[in-house]
Amino acid sequence: MKIVLNGELREVQAGTLSELLVECGFSGRVATAVNEDFVPSGLRMAHTLTAGDRVEVVAPMQGG
Repeated sequence: MKIVLNGELREVQAGTLSELLVECGFSGRVATAVNEDFVPSGLRMAHTLTAGDRVEVVAPMQGG
């Protein structure tokens, strides 16, 4: 299915937000939003993706 991930159109196989993170190689602590709604880490396994969803994944950065 086609989704928009961090502003880029992507073709993915994942059916849930949790599967998407694994498929796209995200690891560690990240924040996620689907269609501008925050999705807490505990709900990612149950959050089903739909074609056309806009997903944002943000990882904390160190530095100053």
